[in-house]
Amino acid sequence: MTIRLARPEDLKTIVAIYNETIASRMVTADTEEVSVTDKQAWFDSHTSLRPIYVYSENDQVLAWLSYKPFYGRVAYEGTVEISIYITAKAQGKGLGKTLMEFAQTQAKQLNIKVLLGFIFSHNLPSIKLFKYFNFSVWGELPQVAIMDNNPYSLTIFGKHL
Repeated sequence: MTIRLARPEDLKTIVAIYNETIASRMVTADTEEVSVTDKQAWFDSHTSLRPIYVYSENDQVLAWLSYKPFYGRVAYEGTVEISIYITAKAQGKGLGKTLMEFAQTQAKQLNIKVLLGFIFSHNLPSIKLFKYFNFSVWGELPQVAIMDNNPYSLTIFGKHL
């Protein structure tokens, strides 16, 4: 297993993993698949202080995690949103825990003081992962997303490192 910084050639696989999650309506508010072109600016916006990492086995990327600046104001520069995406074939094998442990360790090296997770309230596997690592519920946004004419709520999890 290897966790390393994402490279430009990883973007195609990052997008493929992301697109796997769309149909479930559990992970992202995107309702249609995105393209590599759609995600290029997002990928390029990551820096050495707010990077994207990939997890690979046998040179195959199975998951990725990213840190996204929160709110874009200087006072919040130590606060980030973390995202973890795992390909369907690698889910349920403890990879989420591996990535969350890595994410917290790396966050300290990146001068990140607060981690946030914005999780659909019905996404029980992600909620379970964040609770396992002692994230607390810091907010609830009731029925803020509408997908397929159904309302979905968002729970904000937070943790001071």
